[in-house]
Amino acid sequence: MNEDRIKGQWKQLAGKLKAQWGKLTDDDLKVAEGNQEYLAGKIQERYGIAREEAKKQVEEFGRHL
Repeated sequence: MNEDRIKGQWKQLAGKLKAQWGKLTDDDLKVAEGNQEYLAGKIQERYGIAREEAKKQVEEFGRHL
């Protein structure tokens, strides 16, 4: 899913993101507003995983929407 589409549908996606990554806060999602790099960084921080793994998970999430 491209970044423009993500930004356009952010409110609908926020619920799905919370379901996938429950440790993300509403504030995290509000600040992210479709920014995949920021989102991957927050996933990395909250789950203690490598940056590349977090980016891979975000990309995979986008492919399954």
